[in-house]
Amino acid sequence: MAASVTIPRLFAMKEKQEKIVAVTAYDYAFAHLADAAGIDVLLVGDSLGMVVQGRANTLPVTMDEMIYHTAMVARAARRALVIGDMPFMAYQVSTAEAIRNAGRFIKEAGAAAVKLEGGAAVSPLIQAITDAGIPVQAHIGLTPQSVHQMGGYRVQRDEARLLEDALRVEQAGAFSVVLEGIPSAIATKISRKVRIPTIGIGAGPDCDGQILVLHDLLGLSERHVPKFVKQYRTLAAEVRQGLTEYGDEVRGGGFPAPEHCY
Repeated sequence: MAASVTIPRLFAMKEKQEKIVAVTAYDYAFAHLADAAGIDVLLVGDSLGMVVQGRANTLPVTMDEMIYHTAMVARAARRALVIGDMPFMAYQVSTAEAIRNAGRFIKEAGAAAVKLEGGAAVSPLIQAITDAGIPVQAHIGLTPQSVHQMGGYRVQRDEARLLEDALRVEQAGAFSVVLEGIPSAIATKISRKVRIPTIGIGAGPDCDGQILVLHDLLGLSERHVPKFVKQYRTLAAEVRQGLTEYGDEVRGGGFPAPEHCY
């Protein structure tokens, strides 16, 4: 078995210009498959609100739900680094509450790190959580928890602000930063400017790594697929066909056949 991915390993990968491969994961079965496939980072994203729970956005997801899903993923990971995504209002109320909730991901769920959204504005929280011994991944650009403030899911183009956000979260102690919905040219500048690994999603090819929602890249979801997603499989149609055939055989008496009986 290959050695486990650690935070120092991610820094070494950036230094050697080895691309970091990350996906979201929400349960044991898919996390096991992703880990076995050699994925470096499994992010238990609050995107589960939309992908798994069928909600309109990520805002209703709770801490208890995130702990539940992160624990499943952590049990499956043998090599990949597991990061728990801090949901809306898990860190905005107070520094003490942010540290407490971040600690739950490590203590209760078995994650190695947490992620939180925001740039310069949340850098004091990143500093406090890091000082408590909990590694933090930052997330700047298009931040889904700010969907109402941003007026929708819009590409972020303010280069000066984005560069400042990246530098501030790095200074606060973040070990990496997700760049979402950022023009490629800006993401390239950020990736070259900061010492910490950048993980892109809709941010072009020059980030130190890439992340996609697992259900999107496998074609498991029939929701809108963003422009930045490449579907490597279209499994939804295959799943539907398999279920249809199963139903037809049960209704027609074809299943179970003698070979399926004791």
